[in-house]
Amino acid sequence: MKIRGLFLCALISFAGFSQKDPGRTTSFVISGEVKSPVTIMLTDLTKYAEITIGDVTITNHLGEKKSEQKALKGVLLKEVLQKIEINADSPKVLSEFYFQCKAADGYLVVFSWNELFNSPTGESVFLITSKNAIKINDLDESILMVSSKDYKTGRRYVKALTSIEVKRAR
Repeated sequence: MKIRGLFLCALISFAGFSQKDPGRTTSFVISGEVKSPVTIMLTDLTKYAEITIGDVTITNHLGEKKSEQKALKGVLLKEVLQKIEINADSPKVLSEFYFQCKAADGYLVVFSWNELFNSPTGESVFLITSKNAIKINDLDESILMVSSKDYKTGRRYVKALTSIEVKRAR
């Protein structure tokens, strides 16, 4: 009886530390330091060139494997952001801007303007359109975003993206 009680306590404790299911999103808003906020729907992502990403191992901050995302396809985040007008007086100040990407559960990741538009990183940050040959509209977990070339991929793997806020560092 004591063993069963200890097992139950351990199970409850473990459940308390596991990540919440962020749910499913069907759109996200780009706002902040922009001329006009924009809502991007799942169907809007089909207007962009779909790129085959392949398999991506999701690792934690220690580099330990957490999951394997198979047969991914996606659109480049920078392609979507390129259509947004940032409140910049001149191109010289674009280096001061960054993008705060937020998930439904509050998880946040950040990319600088230079990372996305002025470095190789921008060629590997994707909004997922297909996973395991399942299209985004049919996925239980969407909208997904991954930075596939990060060393610790889980740090910027976003499930249920709800918003991207454009901010300026001053």
